[in-house]
Amino acid sequence: MEDQEFREEVRTFLQETLTDDMREAALQGFGVERSIGAAWHRALYERGWIAPGWPVEQGGTGWTLTQQHIFDTELALAGAPMLMPFGLQMVGPVLYTFGSEAQQRQHLPGILDGSVWWCQGYSEPGSGSDLASLKTAAVRDGDDYVVNGQKIWTTNAHKADWIFCLVRTDSAAKPQRGISFLLIDMKSPGIEVRPIVSIDGLHHLNEVYFTDVRVPVGNRIGEENQGWTYAKFLLGHERTSIAGVAGSKRSLAALERLAREEVADGSGARLADDASFGARLHDAAVKLDALESLEARVLAEFARGGTPGDAASLLKILGTQMMQAIELLRVEAAAYYALPFETALIAGQSDTPPGPEFALRAVSDYNFGRAHTIYGGSNEIQRNVIAKAVLGL
Repeated sequence: MEDQEFREEVRTFLQETLTDDMREAALQGFGVERSIGAAWHRALYERGWIAPGWPVEQGGTGWTLTQQHIFDTELALAGAPMLMPFGLQMVGPVLYTFGSEAQQRQHLPGILDGSVWWCQGYSEPGSGSDLASLKTAAVRDGDDYVVNGQKIWTTNAHKADWIFCLVRTDSAAKPQRGISFLLIDMKSPGIEVRPIVSIDGLHHLNEVYFTDVRVPVGNRIGEENQGWTYAKFLLGHERTSIAGVAGSKRSLAALERLAREEVADGSGARLADDASFGARLHDAAVKLDALESLEARVLAEFARGGTPGDAASLLKILGTQMMQAIELLRVEAAAYYALPFETALIAGQSDTPPGPEFALRAVSDYNFGRAHTIYGGSNEIQRNVIAKAVLGL
């Protein structure tokens, strides 16, 4: 009964707080305008609900895992804008776990209230899934590091105030042993951000170049050359959130409604009458239920103070495959209405879509969804992690 009352409290808050502009902006995903994303973040912060997974003493809610799961699910089902994960779900936990008191005082308040946005400087040309091969160098010079190199596929670097970076501080050590974890102000001289327009036709990815960028040694998390330890900790949190279970539930529910209601032009047939399409919908629903159970196991491991390890890899694999399967079904449901693919339409810059609303972003989301199984550590690499951890291969 207590959990149901909590669910109703969350639903009431969402009904009273979510605006049409926020729901519309949610369709842009990472491309949400910062002003709208910040307004939504602020609303949750003022309610005290911005960081359910954080310790209470750091600004967390003290909710049970069940309550956290209810909260995430209700936000997804209501179509709320995504909260940028780079601060709340990635660098925030690294800071309150491994950061110094000074670093926590400097950075945690801005992450919590949403006034400071972060991006993630991990991938490089030639160093994506094989992250340990990164080459961006940080050379000690007195009280500073001098950073030179390049990061790529950096989401929202053009909107971010800070970037957390993996850099090489010892080129002679084994790959994982010579890496450090730096916090870098994006206004630092020598940083250049170049846009990448991705396959969905939108700009949320970037290249970031570092040319003799001076970073105070005090901006290093933990010990020099131990950044791989902190990176693995962060990736466990990232892969858990990447699974997107609640979002997939909303997307699948929308498809199921569509199959019951949408009538094909001329024939009068519904998608629900198509046995093949219906069977694939049911198959997705069963797999999504199983995925939700796996997610609960991973969250329970976090609650016990452990790290999810290979379970997070499995969750990432299955969760991203589920998202891709639903996106494919959505394109098939849109049929020929999915063919018009205009950036002005999907970016909300035009109000004349040629077909039904559900078809508007079908191809755009499907195209960008090919990356689900790549970012956060490609699924092929995750299978290797599982093979080593579980099978001893």
